Amino acid sequence: MNTNSKIYIAGHQGMVGSAVWRALTAKGYTNLIGVSSTELDLRNQKAVFNYIATESPIVIIDAAARVGGILANMNSPYEFIMQNMQIQNNLIDSAFQSGVEKFIFLGSSCIYPKLAPQPLKEEYLLTGALESTNEWYAIAKIAGVKACEAIRKQYGKEYFSLMPTNLYGSNDNFDLNSSHVLPAMIRKFHEAKENNNATVTLWGSGTPRREFLYVEDMAEAVVFALENKLPDSLYNVGSGVDLTIKQLAETIQKITGHQGAIIWDNTKPDGTPRKLMDVSKMNALGWKHRVALEEGIQKTYQWFLDNIQYLNKTT
Repeated sequence: MNTNSKIYIAGHQGMVGSAVWRALTAKGYTNLIGVSSTELDLRNQKAVFNYIATESPIVIIDAAARVGGILANMNSPYEFIMQNMQIQNNLIDSAFQSGVEKFIFLGSSCIYPKLAPQPLKEEYLLTGALESTNEWYAIAKIAGVKACEAIRKQYGKEYFSLMPTNLYGSNDNFDLNSSHVLPAMIRKFHEAKENNNATVTLWGSGTPRREFLYVEDMAEAVVFALENKLPDSLYNVGSGVDLTIKQLAETIQKITGHQGAIIWDNTKPDGTPRKLMDVSKMNALGWKHRVALEEGIQKTYQWFLDNIQYLNKTT
């Protein structure tokens, strides 16, 4: 891949897309393009096709999606399945129709069955029922994975999918109405600390196990995939290490300096009991995560403190 090759990063202002942009820039790539959602609505098929045909990128990295935690998924199932399918279908098909050489589709570990064996291997896809709290988003992402696989199988093009575990880091969403568990905890513990170490109430039992990956590591995985020829169509990207939600809460509590009590609301759903990724395929090719969880949380909390004045104050 030439460092002057035109690369379009869809969703370049989001957490993942902006991290990919930084990683590519650091490696000397000089012809990156991106466009904001106000300038290009990725749900609009005609607009997306026109943009790709006009810009003619060599590579498209799809980091654009409607995302959110359990609450957001439960409250907006139609938007989560329909808008994500519109976004990815428009990007994948316009890329194919315009002759884009390489397409990197970014998904989520929620594509795997709720009760699949652990750790999750790529071949477990479509072998069982999904977790009900986010099946709408998962089904959309599965469709994207299969679309890329179909193009690869039928036309031999380098279209493939990277499935990250739970991501966190700079530029994350800290809005308590729509955020994922880790940034939501950072905000809750910080605000409770500022409120005389008030009690923090968290959803569920704290027993489910989750794996987390610092977003800069994910960006490096994308760069690795860009610069290497991957033999398969689907790869897991993660740390290969998990912990309980209770352990995560205690880690964030320590990093933020909160000294109050934690209450677990067992009336709220836990979600999937465990989601640990088998990342042996990517590791075997030469990519491996570098940032340990506690270090990543410390960096993320510092970013939160540095940007708190700009963040949505909704709680």
